[in-house]
Amino acid sequence: MGTPIEKQASIPGPNLRFGTSSWSSKSWVGSFYPEGTKPADFLSSYARVFNTVEADVTYYRIPSHSMVQGWRRRTPSGFQISAKYPRTVVHAGSGRTPDPDRVLVYDHVQKDSENFLTVMRELGDRCGPLVLQFPYFNKQAFGEPGPFLERLDSFLEHLPPDFQYAVEIRNKNWVTEDLLELLRSHQVAFVLLDLSYMPHPADLATQHQLVTSDFIYARLIGDRKKIDSMTDKFDQIVLDQSSRLSRWADLLKQLSGQVHDFFVYANNHYAGHGPATAAELAALVRGEEPPPAPQVPRPGELPF
Repeated sequence: MGTPIEKQASIPGPNLRFGTSSWSSKSWVGSFYPEGTKPADFLSSYARVFNTVEADVTYYRIPSHSMVQGWRRRTPSGFQISAKYPRTVVHAGSGRTPDPDRVLVYDHVQKDSENFLTVMRELGDRCGPLVLQFPYFNKQAFGEPGPFLERLDSFLEHLPPDFQYAVEIRNKNWVTEDLLELLRSHQVAFVLLDLSYMPHPADLATQHQLVTSDFIYARLIGDRKKIDSMTDKFDQIVLDQSSRLSRWADLLKQLSGQVHDFFVYANNHYAGHGPATAAELAALVRGEEPPPAPQVPRPGELPF
């Protein structure tokens, strides 16, 4: 029996990577991380089970060079760290409300965009895709998608080609052929998003060709308010999402012949425990029985 990483690498076709959105949840100690694991050791422990992770912290601030160098040191060769663009770029500010006069206007966001990319180069071969996670834009921000798409097109033109990029849209009516063709022209992935108020990607796939690059980027976010009403910590599954995960597995297998790589990330707010969700979906895609909730193995032990 191999580790999850070994099993994923043995699958013919695309390189399948499953992980979680962030690695810093303290409530995983005892349920995923061994008892007594210190926060400084979370990432190295995490990387013994999964082969990729999404860095959420970069959304709130551009990390320091030393921080990103530490991520590289704590992860093995072949591990991939994806990261969100800072909200000073995707919101054009540090608050929750985007500034519609500055979002993606390159003169305003160039400095932070370039600083972010410079720091992320410290990851070297550990660097996964970089994600532009846009908020929901109300009519006060953009009355229609056209002006946003014009800015997005211009912004993507400025990006250097030595990274992979993905774009997440949270306005469901903006998922159109115009958007997808724009992303396709830049070889930027359209993020497949499972969020409470967005259509399931399996439904979108019946209307659109969702592949816009040579990799798939998927995020299982769920319903934050619902999960928060059910639990105040994230150490176990509290919401059965098996039917949605089955649809995800079918979709990913359907798209597998069109791309080279899959990056799939599960959030704690999807079902209550991100590692268990990621492990369950990985098993479904491999055609295996869903495993019990994973735990980081101690030396000499095998993971789930």
